[in-house]
Amino acid sequence: MTIIELRNKRAKAMEAAKAFLESHRGEDGCLSVEDDATYTSMEATIAKLGTEIGRMERMEAMDAELAKPVATPITEKPATTAKVETKTGRAADEYKKAFWNAARTRDGISHEVRNALQVGADTEGGYLVPDEFENTLVKALNSEHIIRNHARVFQTNSGSHKIPVVTAKGTASWVDEEGPIPEGDDAFGQQTIGAHKVGTIIKVSEELLNDSAFDLEGYFTDEFARRIGDKEEDAFFNGDGVGKPLGILADNGGAEVGVTTASATAITAEEIINLYYSLKAPYRRKAIWVFSDATMAAVRKLKGSDGQFLWQKAMNEGEHATLLGRPIYTSAFMPELGAGNKVALFGDLHFYWIGDRQGISFKRLNERYADTGQVGFVATKRLDGKLVLPEAVKALQMKQA
Repeated sequence: MTIIELRNKRAKAMEAAKAFLESHRGEDGCLSVEDDATYTSMEATIAKLGTEIGRMERMEAMDAELAKPVATPITEKPATTAKVETKTGRAADEYKKAFWNAARTRDGISHEVRNALQVGADTEGGYLVPDEFENTLVKALNSEHIIRNHARVFQTNSGSHKIPVVTAKGTASWVDEEGPIPEGDDAFGQQTIGAHKVGTIIKVSEELLNDSAFDLEGYFTDEFARRIGDKEEDAFFNGDGVGKPLGILADNGGAEVGVTTASATAITAEEIINLYYSLKAPYRRKAIWVFSDATMAAVRKLKGSDGQFLWQKAMNEGEHATLLGRPIYTSAFMPELGAGNKVALFGDLHFYWIGDRQGISFKRLNERYADTGQVGFVATKRLDGKLVLPEAVKALQMKQA
């Protein structure tokens, strides 16, 4: 079996595990003893696949190394020594090596390891992840979710970031010869992006942790992206701004309501078209549609006055289906058809700003899960999100019952 086939197999196994977890939780939000055993077995399979993938990747690296020429060809000009860029701080190889050694080692971390990690020590007793690993996590978050993938994302070192926003645009005027020209400056306001903390505890069995072949970095990437990514995306849509980002569906500070439906349970083609034109033309050039799956199913059945479906399939592989010429996305965090719900978004999500506080922190918990033979890792991240220009995104709201 090739490494690509193994990666695909692991991806399918992870999707199956997530689906099993969501469909087998009881009313208390927990799994039964039997289902817990089944899910644990599924996790073990995923870890086993990760181990084999890591082994094959190392084998490919060794093959590539052995394939290199063993002698340097003679050249007409003397070879010049290229300047080697020295990485420092959390980008240094020394820091990366020390970080993962500390993650695997229960006791007796050497002074050399501790000294190397001091550059990334945070105020809560943990260590900031290496830069390379943080970049990998951010890419994984971007690829999995709609808003982060379309929003404007920036990094900040401070707790808050003030954003100037044009609240009223200046205009030009016709003037008489030698007459005064009226002032027409833009009016500016401010939005503030803060830093809210989101976290999770990732548990790893001691056996896997002590297995040098276990892809600990890959496991953390997958789990962090899944858990934190879902929590982020939910807040980006539905957050109230209290201890979390302000969601794009918020009544105050979220997308403006472009259309209110005539029915509390259904939408019409005319209402979709009206929503499209409720958004100003400059924003429509980069606008996208966002629905829940159930709402999308209803929208796909809508026809215009010419009898043609509003929904159009993608022209090429890898592209998105379109509605009135703009791409369509679906999200599990969008409300479904129901009285008073905002069931559709249309706009330029580039005006949703996400501020990532630099530094994702991991802290090892040695004793908390010792009785079950596991080691916990607290993973935390600070971020905030806000729609800085509400007129750039319009919402379709159902009629109140």
